[in-house]
Amino acid sequence: MAVEASSTTPRTARKSTATKSARRPREAAAALIDPERRRALIAEAAYFRAERRGFEPGHEAEDWLAAELEVDTALTVGIPSKKSPAMQ
Repeated sequence: MAVEASSTTPRTARKSTATKSARRPREAAAALIDPERRRALIAEAAYFRAERRGFEPGHEAEDWLAAELEVDTALTVGIPSKKSPAMQ
């Protein structure tokens, strides 16, 4: 039975790659929008997440981080990454 290369990759190596890619939308979003406007968008998205859950306490950080990713991803949709063939 053949083993795929990705299954033999150490878990830490995969995690660091995922962490790097997760930071890219944040960095790109920061260059596109005023930091205060970005923060306001994140706060609004986090509020709506909490509202959908009935404002159950204990999920504030989770809501904020999910909203941050949501806003940063929305701001960077359609922006080619540095590794895109079109950019090379």
